[in-house]
Amino acid sequence: MAPDEVSMSIFAAVEAHTPQFSHCSDAIWDEPELAFGEKTAADRLSRLLAAHGFAVTRGIAGMPTAFLAEWASAADAPHTVAFLGEYDALPGLAQTADLSAQVAAWPGTPGHGCGHHLLGAASALAAVALAETLNREGRPGRVRFYGCPAEEAGSGKVFLVRSGAFDDVDAAFTWHPHIVNEVDAETSLAFVEARFRFTGRAAHAAATPHLGRSALDAVELMSVGVNYLREHMPPDARVHSAITDTGGNAPNVVQATAEVVWLIRSPASADCEDVFARVCDIARGAGLMTGTTVAHAITDAGQNILLSRALMQAMERHLLAAGAPAPTPEDLAFAAELRGKAISEADIAGSLGGRPQALRAAPYHTAVLPLPADDRLAFVSTDVGDVSWVVPTVQCHTACYAIGTLFHTWQMVAQGKRAQAHAGLALAAKAMAATAAECLADPDLIARAKAELAERRGGRAYRSLLPPETGPALPA
Repeated sequence: MAPDEVSMSIFAAVEAHTPQFSHCSDAIWDEPELAFGEKTAADRLSRLLAAHGFAVTRGIAGMPTAFLAEWASAADAPHTVAFLGEYDALPGLAQTADLSAQVAAWPGTPGHGCGHHLLGAASALAAVALAETLNREGRPGRVRFYGCPAEEAGSGKVFLVRSGAFDDVDAAFTWHPHIVNEVDAETSLAFVEARFRFTGRAAHAAATPHLGRSALDAVELMSVGVNYLREHMPPDARVHSAITDTGGNAPNVVQATAEVVWLIRSPASADCEDVFARVCDIARGAGLMTGTTVAHAITDAGQNILLSRALMQAMERHLLAAGAPAPTPEDLAFAAELRGKAISEADIAGSLGGRPQALRAAPYHTAVLPLPADDRLAFVSTDVGDVSWVVPTVQCHTACYAIGTLFHTWQMVAQGKRAQAHAGLALAAKAMAATAAECLADPDLIARAKAELAERRGGRAYRSLLPPETGPALPA
């Protein structure tokens, strides 16, 4: 069977199972769960994969909501492909489906404002469609689905990579719900996040201020120091902060403790680590200026994405072959209503980024954007980066949302169960599974992708930016 025939067989399998996996994504949307607490989502996906003949191992890499599902044509299958699935939600984004104007949500509850309910379901669908096709055609291969918790806050894939879970994988595939259909040609930012806790001495702020040592002063002075650092760090680096403990709310008490979280990002992990080291120096300086002590702990960290042009070119062919679906009349009407009430012209332009602004006229993207000739930099971070350092990795985007929808917003949550979201889920599954099938059928493609990865690493071995003693921040 020629590769195009294999693809058509996979496309048919995806279409046959799309209702089942769309229902699963809706169920995950209905019960959104935060990082490392995605018990219901992980259970739904693992049970669904087990029902389709996958052997499931739960709780891998020390994370209760991480799991591995595997199907193999034989114990000695020559090559292994992996699909990455996420299913965590975001805090404070709860929203009712299908609303075109924001209403009161349930305070403090999570919501799927990044489409991960779709992400995990489509990756699982791709794994099932590929395994069914290989089994039916008598073709060799090992197919894995990795249940990856805590992409939004916790970087579950980093712990999977660090545990060696991907050491025998030949190629990895994932996707992200989006407003356009395209192969993802964007690199990302390496990042280090750390908590800095200052400890001083309490005192009466009026009667004996000279006896106090203010931890809050140290936090503020650290912020001043980092602001002066900005001029002298790489221009594409990013530094952000959040004060998580001000030491209390009584101004007449010198604050004995205070804490700030700093997030440092850069396209190159070496630059990221260098800037982080300088931020640590500034923290020590703030402690010296205020007579306080400081301790820091890295809580999250990840590598930048290394792209695979060999796999990207293959995925583009299959994305084009699958074709972008046409939106339903109901979705077109809803998108028009949403854009009239809750999506501005600035949102529409901003959502497209560097993509052709001509796309802004249509409510949905109904074509496939060509693969850019050059890599692009996205000023975001993801734990997919660590996977891409150890195994050739490729991603696609599919149009699940109306153009103008911004990530991490209630507008995205509100569209998460519509027909367009399910159509994007199916398109992503087709592109991923067909590309993986081509890898299994063509060892030369795997070899080219591995050679390219070695070249992009430039002689550097993978090293987790998380300290060995840092484990997943599991909920109590």
